Amino acid sequence: MANRSGARPLRVLVTGGGIAGQALAFWLTRGGHRVTVVERFPVLRATGAQVDLRGQGIEAVERMGLLDAVRGKLVDEAGVAFVDARGRTKATIMANTSGQGRQTLTSEYEIMRGDLVRILHDASKDDAEYVFGVSVDGFEQDERKVVAHFSDGSCGEFDLLVGADGQGSRIRWAILPAGCDPYWRVGIHMAYWFVPRIASDSNIRDTYMVPGGRQIMRRSHNPTETQVYFVMREESEEASAIHREPVEHQQKFWASRFRDAGWQTERFIDGMRTSPFFYSQEIVQVRTGTWSKGRVVLAGDAAHCASPYSGMGVSGGLVGAYVLAGEINRHPGDLPTALANYDSVLRPFVDKIQGEVNPRLLRLGMPMTQRAIDAFQAATALACFLHLPDLAARFSKEDRGGSWQLPENPAPIRDPGSKPEIFNEAASDLR
Repeated sequence: MANRSGARPLRVLVTGGGIAGQALAFWLTRGGHRVTVVERFPVLRATGAQVDLRGQGIEAVERMGLLDAVRGKLVDEAGVAFVDARGRTKATIMANTSGQGRQTLTSEYEIMRGDLVRILHDASKDDAEYVFGVSVDGFEQDERKVVAHFSDGSCGEFDLLVGADGQGSRIRWAILPAGCDPYWRVGIHMAYWFVPRIASDSNIRDTYMVPGGRQIMRRSHNPTETQVYFVMREESEEASAIHREPVEHQQKFWASRFRDAGWQTERFIDGMRTSPFFYSQEIVQVRTGTWSKGRVVLAGDAAHCASPYSGMGVSGGLVGAYVLAGEINRHPGDLPTALANYDSVLRPFVDKIQGEVNPRLLRLGMPMTQRAIDAFQAATALACFLHLPDLAARFSKEDRGGSWQLPENPAPIRDPGSKPEIFNEAASDLR
């Protein structure tokens, strides 16, 4: 059966059931295509720390018809405070809630990753086929199809394979030229987890600087839980390798690096051991000259991870999925054109958000000495006293992502409760 354009519906396999993968499934099914999403975890990964939406990412969610659902799950974070070892506030930069200009360190749209994942899943699960506990171990392709081999021993034929499998994408390694390193490193590492909330944990995010290029952040997202972030500057093989070690080794590594940091460090390290969630990562960007090869294409962090410091990681994934699906929906019978357009349309936006990350500025915000920390806090306090961050945000002509405009997606939003006129047989062997 043909889709709205009159072309045959495409059989699309998306590997990775995160934000970009689910957003892609949402838009492709609305274009009439048959979408299977495989996720290596046995259940929906509705976990993770706090994320934000900015600029074009907010517009992408609005076009999905999900902005009200997102608003209903927003985290109450009023701003960012810089504190000393006694927890005394030295300066506070409040969120820009004017609806105009540029977002500050805190976005107007702060949400837990798990809540956003659930919103996207609820919006796409009835139309796309989701298969959990399965990954793509390999594939081969020709001019007519791509054959995916799954971890459960089965295989399937598809018209398109999409690697939405994150920063460490296995699909990306399979399509890049040998010897190509897609990672642009800034020499910074981060770990985050949850601890029980206490009475002094407010709706202001606390940032504590520690000599040696270290930083601790605390932010609270509900009445019972608080998020903890340990961040450090370090360029060593040990630091880069620790993120692939067992969680117990990661936790020992981070505890050893911050044991003498002061403030509430002891509380945070103690809470690390019983946290329901722990994640450790190197801060990188993914920069490649191509996002596709034949009938295989990359999306989200697998294609263009901008890093948490861009402030546009999640927004970039939502926008990228929107653009990719839009080009496929516009050219379902001509994948080479669709994928070429995806690259040419999205690349300026990705270059802009990745360019927001300046290693020199990052290092400035992670001083090595107490004297440098004192100078940073004094300068920030003066700027806040003069309301400079607030004025700069309100009168900025554009948010992160610049003036780049979100294109139209030819797939319409269906009325709630309606069903797509598709039948997905491609994943039948995976059930």
